[in-house]
Amino acid sequence: MDEATFWSLIDRFDWSKEEDDDIIEPAVLALALLPDSQIAGFQQVLARKLYDLDGRAWARECGELIWFGDPDRLAVDGFLYARALVVANGREFYEAVRADPTTMPKDADFEAILMLAADAYDRKTGLEWEELDDTDVSYETFSNAAGWPAI
Repeated sequence: MDEATFWSLIDRFDWSKEEDDDIIEPAVLALALLPDSQIAGFQQVLARKLYDLDGRAWARECGELIWFGDPDRLAVDGFLYARALVVANGREFYEAVRADPTTMPKDADFEAILMLAADAYDRKTGLEWEELDDTDVSYETFSNAAGWPAI
């Protein structure tokens, strides 16, 4: 999946809704219409975006509910979900936060985006796709070793 298609799907989020699953629903529907390779491609691009934000510079800026202090004491899932929120807010916001970690949202998250590709595949086929997490990089916290140099 190319960057333009990825971000166009993210742009479909309906932020007027209150429930996270309802917010991503338009993107789920649109992704479900694409070939399986594009669904996997979405997950691949998402993993890369989250991986690129996986670092101490961003973690330190996430707020006191996520960052507890040096050396690297943090809520690992909370940090993943905070990075997910950055991606969910679109290309411009993502690029701004990537360039300036101090703009990282504080004590906020958006876990639902992590299930978008799986939901689209399920919607399309009625099946679960276990291999969706077989991406080139892991988006789990501490996966990007370059983002967590020794202190």
